[in-house]
Amino acid sequence: MAVTIGMGDYIYQYQPDWARLPSGMEFQTPSAVAVDSQDRVYVYQRHGPPVLVFDSGGGFLSGWPRQDSVSEDAHHIYISPDDDVYLADRDAHQVLKFTTDGELVMTLGHRDKAALQAPFNHPSDIAVAPSGEIYVSDGYGNSCVHRFTNDGAYISSFGAPGNGPGEFLVPHSIRIAADGRVYVCDRENNRVQVFSQDGEFLDQWTDFKGPMGIHIDANQTVYVTDQIPRISILDLEGRLLARGRTFEYGHNVYTDSQGNIYAVDVANQRVQKFVKQEV
Repeated sequence: MAVTIGMGDYIYQYQPDWARLPSGMEFQTPSAVAVDSQDRVYVYQRHGPPVLVFDSGGGFLSGWPRQDSVSEDAHHIYISPDDDVYLADRDAHQVLKFTTDGELVMTLGHRDKAALQAPFNHPSDIAVAPSGEIYVSDGYGNSCVHRFTNDGAYISSFGAPGNGPGEFLVPHSIRIAADGRVYVCDRENNRVQVFSQDGEFLDQWTDFKGPMGIHIDANQTVYVTDQIPRISILDLEGRLLARGRTFEYGHNVYTDSQGNIYAVDVANQRVQKFVKQEV
């Protein structure tokens, strides 16, 4: 029997085994998934080739970079509107920027050197603002967000350890709306916090249990996965539009141009696809 989730205008059917890996290959501890402007799907994993690329139909295209040592500990992946691919290399304390062909073009942070409340100490996620500035949630060793120019020059940081407004306990995922507002999954505080582009606290959404992944699509619809496990679909003001049960540990979430949802279930080492249904 087909599994469906969601409600109203947001109904999806689970599509198991959508990714067609070559014979003898399997996912090796996938951690995150992202989609580029051509609806190619990129799976970031902790063993084997760090990035596996699929076409929109699930056909395998490539794996890169060739050497595992380029990425030590896969966490989250983000693809900018210009199709720059950013990887959060958590335990190497770096953010890596690649082309879609796997060419490394920029690194942020000092490899294998952690910093206290400064870039980086086990960073978790990346997002690029409409201005081109780069934001990084520095989520495991630090409790802050860092801001860089588009060419990687450090600008500023905001946040501190704690549970008050503007404070974090594992800022785990980050996205930026078209109007410049910054949305951060504050995982261990069970909330999503909203900031201005300069880091001024604006709002918080508290109806979550360990939110792990956040995504904002081209229509400015917000998707959040948490540990209940479920996915929540909201508008930019936090109004809930739909909810549905996902499977196990939805570590991150992404959508394609057709409105289909991708999420990584790290507990079962699989990448899930939920196909948007016509209503």
